Amino acid sequence: MKTHDHHEVPAPSTGLLGWLRFGRAEGEQGPAPSLTREDPARQARRYLIEQIGALLIDNGLEVTQQNLVTAHGLCSGLNPGLRRKVEQLRAQGSQVTQAWLDRATASQAESEDASVKQLVHQLEKGIADFSRSTSDARTVTRRYGDALAEHVEQLDAAPDPGDIITELAAYARSMLERSRKAEAELRHSEQEAASLRRNLDRARRDAEVDFLTGLPNRRAFEVELEKNFLEAEAANENLSVAFCDIDHFKLVNDTHGHEAGDRILCVVAKTLSQISGDKCHIARHGGEEFVMLFRGATPEEAFAMLDAARVELALRRLVNRRTEQPFGQITFSGGIADVFAHANPRNALAAADEALYRAKEGGRNQIMLAGQPD
Repeated sequence: MKTHDHHEVPAPSTGLLGWLRFGRAEGEQGPAPSLTREDPARQARRYLIEQIGALLIDNGLEVTQQNLVTAHGLCSGLNPGLRRKVEQLRAQGSQVTQAWLDRATASQAESEDASVKQLVHQLEKGIADFSRSTSDARTVTRRYGDALAEHVEQLDAAPDPGDIITELAAYARSMLERSRKAEAELRHSEQEAASLRRNLDRARRDAEVDFLTGLPNRRAFEVELEKNFLEAEAANENLSVAFCDIDHFKLVNDTHGHEAGDRILCVVAKTLSQISGDKCHIARHGGEEFVMLFRGATPEEAFAMLDAARVELALRRLVNRRTEQPFGQITFSGGIADVFAHANPRNALAAADEALYRAKEGGRNQIMLAGQPD
């Protein structure tokens, strides 16, 4: 059990952030500026805003809603896949242009937009049908009430109520038939509403599941991370987070095709799922990258579990069944961080991603701990 007496707030780093002018300028002497320990959460928010602004301004990007969302994902560590794409762009000596950024985020945006549009369409249709039925029922009831009131007034005024009573009885029978029809329509609307609720629940679940691997997606993982962070902090439990990335995945797609690449993604997802459970959550973060949350585990304990899965996968000899061609050795690299060693979960994700990057740079097929020397 570990105590969480304080949170360390990381200073601006070099590397990608330095290239984006978030850290020290090249050749600048002295230690990197650090945030004060007074109200670290507020200082961390200010630092994140500065990072986002520098990214947009230094790369000539417009201040639009989409660019702000994308910049937040990049600078906060919530979108490490995009960060690595930017790093690759940097290695090629290129700049982050608006056209490049739009292409890099297009597929994810299209997927999220499709889910939202489908959900909204179902909701609007259900509401329209239910409103139409209830409106008809209200109209029938109002007309019945108005006619009944009129006949009662005539009954009070008439010297011989016989004809009025006969007419009133006939009208009552007619309205009774209409009321029963309206009741049936309302019952049907209630059934449709129940079906709509089931469809919405299913759509909500689908929106949180990666269709290829069946794992939770990034959106679902972020909810899980926030929930476990609060619970683990209250219970004084350990909490570790890890990023995993399939090594040389582009080569698999280029050599065997994207369908074969999808099967490799499922194999890796199944391998990682074997260590998932009540205290370990796994999600597909995007592309060939997975993210894991280890509740009640130190980074060293998480390392032992994740490294065992890495070894198991590396020992397998996978073959493309369609072509009978071997895939060769399939491996993944990983980075692990202690969530409570950082100011907030976003910073811990960024630290785990940085450890993953060092594992890739150090030869791949290995797991690195955040803060671990190379």
